[in-house]
Amino acid sequence: MQVIDPHVHLWSLASGNYPWLEHPVPSLMGDYSPMAHDFTLTDLRRLAMEEGIDLLGMVNVEANPADPLQETAWLAEQMDGAESCDERLLPSALSVYVDLSAADAGEKIQAHLAITPRIRGVRQTLNVHQDPLFDYVGYHFMRDVIWRQQLALLEKYGLLFELQLYPNQMTEAAEIARQHPDLLIVINHAGMYVDRGGPRGWREWRDGLRALARHANVVIKLSGFAMLDHAWSLNSLRPLVFEAIDAFGVGRCMFASNFPVDGLYASYGRVWEAYAQLLKDASAQERSQLFVDNARRYYHIKEG
Repeated sequence: MQVIDPHVHLWSLASGNYPWLEHPVPSLMGDYSPMAHDFTLTDLRRLAMEEGIDLLGMVNVEANPADPLQETAWLAEQMDGAESCDERLLPSALSVYVDLSAADAGEKIQAHLAITPRIRGVRQTLNVHQDPLFDYVGYHFMRDVIWRQQLALLEKYGLLFELQLYPNQMTEAAEIARQHPDLLIVINHAGMYVDRGGPRGWREWRDGLRALARHANVVIKLSGFAMLDHAWSLNSLRPLVFEAIDAFGVGRCMFASNFPVDGLYASYGRVWEAYAQLLKDASAQERSQLFVDNARRYYHIKEG
């Protein structure tokens, strides 16, 4: 089974760059202390090989580092080192962290780009929720005038924006997508359908996706399902995956693993096999788009 995995988190605890990981606290992920260990490119490739996944490429997304530039430098070293010694290359790309509300956001983007040409995008987590267990940042960045202005920096440098948010923020995000038609926006984790207590939460997620999908510059990653549904099954995934594909179309969706986070509740192979099972009646072209081609195109991943 061939895949490009467009949402992975690599890290090294020896760097001291991930205090949130070294000192776990209650969160929507549940008890994440089992993943408080190094997860390197070697570990990812080993998992893929052991579980029968032919990994053709990957995208590392920032993992809330204390020092984002240090993270980028370490990742570049990992990826460059692997390519210098491996017989088979694994084309890799990065989405890095930059605080777009900061006065030096432009300088930080330039500093990341000076480290490696692998950078394709920026992620700044936007998740705000009234439940402290789900709240990530406690601040509405999309309502910050400076943040909104400096989003244009990504267009200037030819970078995409990784949009991680909750459904109740999607209306605002759709308006931002309308204002920046030349900015590629990639929704993380299928829009994080988190309020699952009744039909209101479902409608908010479904209608929010439709609002975002109206803008041709918005695409979506189908990932992070186990992070939110710890007892997930094919039946619980099916309506979410199909609703997202129906909203965006096959050409604007891509499957991703969100490893090692989703590894708390599923093996690497099981995640990809579940996606394959859901797509068993799709055409070969549709499967190729969802598992390989779209990620390759949106993240400019070369063939190995």
